[in-house]
Amino acid sequence: MDAMDIIQWEGFWFEPGLVQPAMTFRSTFKAENNDVVLTSNMKTGTTWLKSLCLCILKNPKTDEDYDLLVKDNPHFHVPTIESTIYGTKPNIDLYKTPSPRLFHSHLPYIVLPDSVKNTDCKIVYIARNPKDTLISMWHFFNSILHHDQDPFPLDKTVDCFLTGVHQFGPFFDHVLQYWIESKKNPQKILFLKYEELKRDPKGEVKKLAEFLGKPFARDEEIDNVLWRCSLERLQNLEVNKNGSTMYNVHNSLYFRKGVVGDWKNYLTPEMEDKINQTSRIKLEERLMK
Repeated sequence: MDAMDIIQWEGFWFEPGLVQPAMTFRSTFKAENNDVVLTSNMKTGTTWLKSLCLCILKNPKTDEDYDLLVKDNPHFHVPTIESTIYGTKPNIDLYKTPSPRLFHSHLPYIVLPDSVKNTDCKIVYIARNPKDTLISMWHFFNSILHHDQDPFPLDKTVDCFLTGVHQFGPFFDHVLQYWIESKKNPQKILFLKYEELKRDPKGEVKKLAEFLGKPFARDEEIDNVLWRCSLERLQNLEVNKNGSTMYNVHNSLYFRKGVVGDWKNYLTPEMEDKINQTSRIKLEERLMK
């Protein structure tokens, strides 16, 4: 999360190699009315959301012979569009992707293509408690360091997170943009919270399926999707124990704990207070206006 490794564009911070692909995505992507674009900041439940939407939209059968999650990692089936499709190693043909097309983006709302905003395609955003997001980011970035690189200190990671100088940051502005747009147009944008998915998985997944136009006929179908997309199952599938994404991130690194409140094991009371104060200023007070 070193500020020297990221650059600013449109008020947000990006890895240098992502800016040009993001610009190309913004200017050339032609959304279709039945597209579904999943959006999130890093480490907020992206893998879980991809898995759930993949099952709901593309893979309703329960037989493992048909289960796409058994065949490959969720990030293979639901590509992050600015890096996988418009990145330096594009490997997907947009126009050969069967409908409904299912994509993901870490980009803030402000830089999404106009065609995504102005067509009838749907957007699903997942947000997470900032303290758990920060700790998950910290673990993730330290896990992908080269052997000759020093780990990111937690105190420095907290400072970068709070000042917004991190990949796809500022975190609070990212969340706020999607929250505001979801309130303006709830038929188009569904704003999910990771903690609510953990607290009431059946209710939240039912809401997700209805938003996507694929309501469940029976409760047993919801239970089946939740089991197929559970952390316990996904992290034990062979496709997630082995192999890596196109950027050489091992598949297993996308399945760590997935719990609520893990930050309590790492943050000092002072760190907690700083994050809570910033959260109140950046989110709660602005949402009250």
